[in-house]
Amino acid sequence: MTDLDRRNLLCQGLAGLAAMGGRSLLLAEDAAPTDATLDVHNYQDFLDKKGIPQVAPAATWEQTHPDILGPYHVPGAPFRGKVTAPLAQGTPLVVRGRLWGFDTRKPITNAVLDVWQADHQGRYDMTDPRKPPAWHEFRNRIRLVTDETGYYEYETIRPAAYRAGRAVRPAHIHYMVQAPGYGKLITQLYFKGDPNIARDRSARQSNLLVAPQEKKVPGGTYQLATFDIVLARTAQASRKRRK
Repeated sequence: MTDLDRRNLLCQGLAGLAAMGGRSLLLAEDAAPTDATLDVHNYQDFLDKKGIPQVAPAATWEQTHPDILGPYHVPGAPFRGKVTAPLAQGTPLVVRGRLWGFDTRKPITNAVLDVWQADHQGRYDMTDPRKPPAWHEFRNRIRLVTDETGYYEYETIRPAAYRAGRAVRPAHIHYMVQAPGYGKLITQLYFKGDPNIARDRSARQSNLLVAPQEKKVPGGTYQLATFDIVLARTAQASRKRRK
């Protein structure tokens, strides 16, 4: 079968929805529109009567609190929905949330989130110089992209606190968030009730303390936390919107 025959067969198989144009397929003028996909993540449910999103855990409508980057960020982590390895030791944790634009009060789609953390013993993959990770390994590190309603979700384990010099850093998960037209945000998720928060200079200034809920499933339990993020427009993007 020639290439031309293959293309003709493909066009006929699409039952008139596509028409041949040059070397590519074009949508026929009389083609019926595709039915809209039902929105299974209705973000309207998260708006109050004034249309202001109800964000967690900050609870107040403001730009998300920034935090320190720390020494353990590694760029280029793979895109996936699971931070830790299968059956990794620790308490299973699912984190979900939405990204919002402070100016629009609407979800931000196709934003990229870098997420990284320590393990159940408070260790990062780079902390033991005797066992450095291979260049292509990204342990406890992922990237995510928000969907059409600004939603994201990942599975991990609850990280442990660790000693940093004389101080003890409370358990936390790092975030770096980037979206076109918005300023890059570096922040951290902390856990409510952690006794180390009061003695940590960064954590005690943050209002981003999640309180995971325990969920029962066949064969065990896991914890579920919600972590919403609100991004501010860049100055350049704001000027363009005003023109």
